[in-house]
Amino acid sequence: MSDVTGATQKSLVRELSRKPQAKGVIDYISVLKPRETVLLTFIGVCAAIIAAHGDPPLDVLLIALAAIALGSAGANGLTNYLDRNVDARMKRTHMRALPAERIVPARKALVWSLFLISVALAIAWYLDPLCFVFGLVGTIAASVFRKRVMCVIQGGIAGCAPVLMGYVAVTHHLDIQILFLCILIAVWIPLHVWSVMIANREDYLQAGVSYFPVTWRVKDAIKILMALAVLLYTASIALWAFDNLGWLYFAAANILGIIMVYANYHLLKSRLTQDAWKVYKLSAFPYLGLIFIALVLNFWV
Repeated sequence: MSDVTGATQKSLVRELSRKPQAKGVIDYISVLKPRETVLLTFIGVCAAIIAAHGDPPLDVLLIALAAIALGSAGANGLTNYLDRNVDARMKRTHMRALPAERIVPARKALVWSLFLISVALAIAWYLDPLCFVFGLVGTIAASVFRKRVMCVIQGGIAGCAPVLMGYVAVTHHLDIQILFLCILIAVWIPLHVWSVMIANREDYLQAGVSYFPVTWRVKDAIKILMALAVLLYTASIALWAFDNLGWLYFAAANILGIIMVYANYHLLKSRLTQDAWKVYKLSAFPYLGLIFIALVLNFWV
């Protein structure tokens, strides 16, 4: 009986010792914003497939996947580190790993993120010097002037970086197609970012974040979102028109564009924070992910 009790106690000790380690690993992963990283990696890999007209070299595709995934993860970790003090003052983000002090000291997350970025940039250089440049510029853009009105401009640059890296890894040059892809991303970024800020307006204000759109009246700020939704729809159709894309993308761009415009029109009428949150969620994978899926499938159907 004593042997069984002793074995049970040892088992409990082992289990308890494992839990902090497992939680620590999860925290180091969570600080990289996995959902955002997956979306950025996905559109970057799609860009490589688009550049190769549906048939990219497998080795190039896998190497580009590694560079984009590690670089996006590292950049997201870096922004989490830079935003940790503001995040600690917000209800929506105060339980993240850094503001909740589950990673102590915080510089451990900084070192972890910089390591991933360094590996990603080394891989990017191997692919093409232009990939390295776009990766470096995207990382810098994501890191400077955090929580300021102009951060959405840097966000547009950072958001284009994975697409540029994936595209140039295959083509080794820039052309009209990648230009329109970047225009699409550049219009999408402020719509995505500002909708979540409007949805959590009071949370941002009490945390000391005081710039557009939270400093504007909601009824005025959402007019900008409506305009961006129409512009995004226009940009997606312009991509089809100038790049001679097929019927599948044309159908997807119209359906998704109309849905986005309607969601923002509904927000314009209701002015409800939950509708702003719906716009934010809709603009992520349902919109951007499906647009890029349609672009890729366009070469295979």
